[in-house]
Amino acid sequence: MTIVPVAYDHPDAVKLADEVQVEYARRYGGEGDRTPLDPEHFAPPRGLYLIAYDPEGLPVATGGWRAMDRNGEGYADGDAELKRMYVIPRARGLGLARRILAALEGDALAAGRVRMVLETGDQQPEAITLYLSSGYRPAVPKFGLYRDYDSSRCFAKPLGRRSAP
Repeated sequence: MTIVPVAYDHPDAVKLADEVQVEYARRYGGEGDRTPLDPEHFAPPRGLYLIAYDPEGLPVATGGWRAMDRNGEGYADGDAELKRMYVIPRARGLGLARRILAALEGDALAAGRVRMVLETGDQQPEAITLYLSSGYRPAVPKFGLYRDYDSSRCFAKPLGRRSAP
């Protein structure tokens, strides 16, 4: 598997973003995640978007981070927000999410960000397990568009610490 940086509006990124929206809608009902995202959010040095490709060149996993600073949604100065972590079903269990997560954390740290934050939901237990096993802890107070939803789970990790094995 090869992991490469791409623009958030790259056709493969759009394809996987559409697939993850279907997954969100299936798990939570409704239309999926309504968080406003723009390709500029993921443009270095204030963000990065990665896609993993299988040996045949097909996109199988994705994830990105974007710089966030103190605002009315509960973010703090120096935050890097993890977005659109997704692995297609046939590629799950290969460690791709963990590899993408580590690459994103390293890039955000190199860009001067001090904390990685993320919001997921209670219907994504595999994501919660990944984040907890990678050193993330529940974030208090919660942040982001869904911070007032009971199903929302917010996590944070200071950057610069190694992930748990």
